[in-house]
Amino acid sequence: MTRAPLTGPPRCADLADAGGDAREGTAPPADRWLLIEHAGPWERNALAVFDADVLAALTRWAGRTRGRIVLIRRPGRRTPRGDAPRRWFRVDARPGHEEIRTGEYRGDAELAAVGDLAGHRSARPLTLVCAHGKHDTCCAVRGRPLAAALAAADPEGTWECSHIGGCRFAPAVVLLPHGFTFGGVGPAEAVSLVRGYARGTLAPDTLRGRSSVPPVVQAAQHHARAATGATGVDDLNPVACASEDEGVWRVTLTRPECTVLLRERLVTVDRPLTCAARPPGHIRVFDALEVLTAEGRALR
Repeated sequence: MTRAPLTGPPRCADLADAGGDAREGTAPPADRWLLIEHAGPWERNALAVFDADVLAALTRWAGRTRGRIVLIRRPGRRTPRGDAPRRWFRVDARPGHEEIRTGEYRGDAELAAVGDLAGHRSARPLTLVCAHGKHDTCCAVRGRPLAAALAAADPEGTWECSHIGGCRFAPAVVLLPHGFTFGGVGPAEAVSLVRGYARGTLAPDTLRGRSSVPPVVQAAQHHARAATGATGVDDLNPVACASEDEGVWRVTLTRPECTVLLRERLVTVDRPLTCAARPPGHIRVFDALEVLTAEGRALR
């Protein structure tokens, strides 16, 4: 991805690019997603736009469902008319349960019940691009041009979204309903990535992981994709995940059947991991020790 020349201090995503930070295992944790259309402006804490009662109801839903709530808006900040209904999407990202349900709301008070509303089932995949500049500058600088490029190819399915985590991997892209999260994607590459996803395949190079599985499983799937060449959205589902020696994990996957041994370690780096942070930063890394077939043959 071509970057614009720096005009000030290095930003967190530029530093992560230079440091070669591993993306795998960094997708934000979420079994379910709740997307709420809100044109903004978004403050650093985007959900602070809601009053206490609505925020409390949304927080209870997130805690009950291991859900993640983000605000969404159309690229270009097209503001709906004041009396126009706004959209919500409730997404189940768990393996085998993938579903998007959607509806409309007119006043924020209606959102208190949105976690329990039936809505309408939608078969159209959704693409989120983090463009939350007040949370991290990199998300705006890198995210908004990418969202515009994706919206030109798929105007109905593309949304800018508020903070999802991992700002140093901007621009961040989330493909729903599966919750696959990508980082550092270029505009031309992203259009191809979204079209491939609609056909049921993944481009693994910039894949950070799937939100509904633990970080160690995300990393195991990454290394298994590299070893087996599996690219299907439903490939490499986790069967078991167990800790062995200190810092060593054994993850068993299926479709195709394989086992990945990884070592988890924490790395300290003398740089900020977000534009607002101060060094040092701490990065969790999963190193692949072995990828084995069901018969025990080493793939790498």
